[in-house]
Amino acid sequence: MGFLKGKKILVTGISNERSIALGIAKSLYKQKAELSFVCKNKKIIDKIKNVINTMNVSSIFFCDVSDDENIKELFFNLKKVWNKFDGFIHAIAYCPKGQMYKDFIENSNKESFNLTHQISSYSFLSMARESKNMLNKFSSLITLSYLGSQRVLSNYNMMGLAKASLESNVRYMAYSLGEKNIRVNGISCGPIKTISSYQIKNFCKIQKYHKSVSFIKNYITSKQIGNVAAFLCSDLSIGITGSIIYVDNGFNVNIPNEII
Repeated sequence: MGFLKGKKILVTGISNERSIALGIAKSLYKQKAELSFVCKNKKIIDKIKNVINTMNVSSIFFCDVSDDENIKELFFNLKKVWNKFDGFIHAIAYCPKGQMYKDFIENSNKESFNLTHQISSYSFLSMARESKNMLNKFSSLITLSYLGSQRVLSNYNMMGLAKASLESNVRYMAYSLGEKNIRVNGISCGPIKTISSYQIKNFCKIQKYHKSVSFIKNYITSKQIGNVAAFLCSDLSIGITGSIIYVDNGFNVNIPNEII
């Protein structure tokens, strides 16, 4: 029996076969979780159905998380399927492509700043607010971050600010929802090849460097992220909240020998 048997988990962020959210969904499903999915719009529904075709799915919903009314409607519709559920995976991020390279200060603008934070960070808070009365005791809310929230990484720019906001969001949400016995955590992933990561200039070089100086000399995979997410969704991790778990082969704590 899988350790998520009986758990109902909502998964956001699958857009194609390379999505980290797909790796997470596969791990949740392997541990017998009942899954529903959220995608941005009806244009990609066939693509999503194709990549999750090996899983039994309760429902697929549409939601533009830049709109609070859309988020309210999402959980109104989910309640028709699941009166109560056990958490969600927030695997949503967006930054206008032009903000991911060139000079950070000269190229930044208020519109891009607000939109990046709204979709990448605020949406996590908004989803929690609209769903908290539907969540079972010891439910688990999980989001995805990256080391660019803590360090300056070339070409990450505006997204680094949004991920820093998101990680702070995790802590304050964990504090606020703790009295309801709802847990909130983030996973900081090592570099993984996705459609989104290709927006980052020289991403392949970043990935190779990450592998070369990490403690464990392997590339990070979405399966590894998924296994940690499954653990965090389970009662096995019931004492963990407000934390950012690094799944990056130790890169975040390493000082490369060539620097010393």
